[in-house]
Amino acid sequence: MKLLTRCLTREVYANIALVFVALTMLFAFFDLIHELNILSNSSYHLGYVSLFVLLTMPIRMYELFPMAVLIGAIFALTQMAANSELTVYRSSGVSLRKMITTLLTLGLPLVLLGYLCGEVLAPISEQMIHKLRLKAQNTEISVGEFRSGVWAKDNKNFVNIKKVLLDTTLLDISIYEFNEDHHLRTITAAKHAVYLGDNNWRLEDVEQTAFHSQGTTASRQASTQWHSALNVDILRALLMEPKQMSVLDLYLYIGHLRDNNQKTAPYEVVMWNKLMYPLTVLVMMLLALPFAAHQQRASGISAKIFIGITLGLTFHFTNKLFASLGSLNAWQPLVTATVMPALFLLLATGMLWRTERR
Repeated sequence: MKLLTRCLTREVYANIALVFVALTMLFAFFDLIHELNILSNSSYHLGYVSLFVLLTMPIRMYELFPMAVLIGAIFALTQMAANSELTVYRSSGVSLRKMITTLLTLGLPLVLLGYLCGEVLAPISEQMIHKLRLKAQNTEISVGEFRSGVWAKDNKNFVNIKKVLLDTTLLDISIYEFNEDHHLRTITAAKHAVYLGDNNWRLEDVEQTAFHSQGTTASRQASTQWHSALNVDILRALLMEPKQMSVLDLYLYIGHLRDNNQKTAPYEVVMWNKLMYPLTVLVMMLLALPFAAHQQRASGISAKIFIGITLGLTFHFTNKLFASLGSLNAWQPLVTATVMPALFLLLATGMLWRTERR
């Protein structure tokens, strides 16, 4: 059994690494073409393009993880079957259960590597890409997809932010404060806002209009302090797409949305999907095992590799489709995140059962 484990470890990891490099280079080439198209229509230079592609690679590695594991494992196991190595192991008393256990054990480090890419490397790369694009274009960006900027709910207040600088300084902020009866009480407008820490901001060049039963009053201040539930982390969440955030950032932002009675379904779908995605590596390991059965000719390896690529691509794109549909239609987040891994697990189980019966 130790010999089997050593042999499987060497073959499976080597082939998965080879497929990983090949797929990552392929998608990096596609990213390079995309960035070169931007280069022809902007002030980018080739150095920025190269750095963009390099920073995108951890993100691509995370996205391609299950596909690379499936293809690499299929290639390794079919090669071993073609050399009659698996036949020798099965004849020496190694049961299917032991084979499954060995493959799942080999998959655990890959799961941890997937979480490392998804929770550490990919979010850092996304932030660096975001900042680099800002530097390549301008020092400030328009926040949100609305012409009026981004809108955020802060307890009983509504906050409108027009622009944000690279150091997270806010420009053109409007704070609409309501009373218990949902009547507008004050409007505070500031030209700048600088984060001081502990959810405190310093508003500069402030104009405030107060509404009361006798009419309205206006006042002006050079600066004032503003305590808000908004902080740099939440602001970063507002500037990033949910898929670009780590699970921890998603969890904190979902809590913020719940506190303000806002919809959380799109973020919950992404959070559960990011939690489940690396675990699909174990499903892919199981799915690769039936492909090693009854291997007779070298030509059969090519056919099985093609089937593996097809299954990997099907999982990759269908899983994305379900995540998008779940976010749009507010489906139950856990079900949305697990439906495709569960289907592929059923497929792997059915194929293993059929292989064992034969």
